[in-house]
Amino acid sequence: MTALSLCLYCMIQAIALLVVANGTPVLINKTLSTHWAWPVDNGLKLRDGRRLFGGTKTWRGLCSAILFTTLAAILSGIDLLTGVLFGTLAMAGDLLTSFIKRRMGCAESSRARGLDTVPESLLPILLLKEPLTLSWIDIVLIVALFFLIEELISPVLYRLHIRKRPY
Repeated sequence: MTALSLCLYCMIQAIALLVVANGTPVLINKTLSTHWAWPVDNGLKLRDGRRLFGGTKTWRGLCSAILFTTLAAILSGIDLLTGVLFGTLAMAGDLLTSFIKRRMGCAESSRARGLDTVPESLLPILLLKEPLTLSWIDIVLIVALFFLIEELISPVLYRLHIRKRPY
């Protein structure tokens, strides 16, 4: 395998893991509706009167994202621990985004272009740069490609009645 094809393969693996980590909670929510949908923040409100993360961030989504990301990692030749860490870091980025959006006064599931994709994509690929054999250029390209994928796929998922909003 040439260096270029290895680089491209590693980037595709990382993007696939991002899609799995971020898509799994959406699909699980569509499948299970409100069953086992306990909020991560347990309804906790901070001094600003807003929820810590909001009701759409559930333990079911968090655990399913980590589980399915780990399975996808193993199937693509990435070791178990890296898969678990990838899913966990992607969800940590997603929770960070929700925390920031709640502090900004944004409604749950509202759109914040860039903020919705950058932390959840950058955190796992940046902290797992070495085990995923990614360069700095790869990281920039992956974040940009993941942003574009989200922009293009979200309206399609909305039309298929998988997402509640077209973004």
